[in-house]
Amino acid sequence: MRAISSREFNQDVSHAKRTARIEPVFVTDRGRPTHVLMSIEAFRRLSGEGDTIIDLLAMPGLADPPPTGDLWRGPGG
Repeated sequence: MRAISSREFNQDVSHAKRTARIEPVFVTDRGRPTHVLMSIEAFRRLSGEGDTIIDLLAMPGLADPPPTGDLWRGPGG
């Protein structure tokens, strides 16, 4: 775990985000931890939360669905 001050966090958010991919980052205010920055994967493991339907639908590499007009025309169609 890594701790950084609020000032350090504000001056280099990108560095904090890169570090949070590897380990949680504690942001401190006057020496006391106030926030924790972590990757979404770490958060989901910690909370027991799985992928949401939005995450699954946004997955790259999935084929586009077939056009709906040609799948089924219904009675008399």
